[in-house]
Amino acid sequence: MEVILTMIRVLFVCLGNICRSPMAEAIFRDLVNKENLSEKITVDSAGTSDWHVGKQPHEGTRKILDDKNISYENIRARQVSEDDRDTFDYIIAMDEQNITDLNNLLIKDHKNIKLAKLTDYIDQADEENIPDPYFTGDFSYTYQLIYAGVKNLLTHIKKTYHI
Repeated sequence: MEVILTMIRVLFVCLGNICRSPMAEAIFRDLVNKENLSEKITVDSAGTSDWHVGKQPHEGTRKILDDKNISYENIRARQVSEDDRDTFDYIIAMDEQNITDLNNLLIKDHKNIKLAKLTDYIDQADEENIPDPYFTGDFSYTYQLIYAGVKNLLTHIKKTYHI
């Protein structure tokens, strides 16, 4: 059975929406654009907290994305909202605490959303969660993990939706 959607919507979520989730959004968008899938897949990011609403990504995130020539233009921190529950097909969290927070904030028995951790898409992941470089300072390691996860997520979506 072939599954057809007009637009597949992906939301990446972390705590403050300035390090991990905007990095994932930028990398995923870059991969989607390179595969000419921007008419079929859209991406956004948000945080479970409201600490950084309106701010651009953390300077460490911006630096590594600049080094990789990946645009983060127009990415600004925002907090998840109840509307996200009905807007996104995939909500991809960076860690287990994000999953807990999302379940408390907006998911609750909503069965149409694929809620997962990004590490669920990393083959033989050494980490259960994507480490937060806001605390670790290691933006390079976080980038490597996020890149592996979003690349596999894109492969999964392409296979699932035959695109």
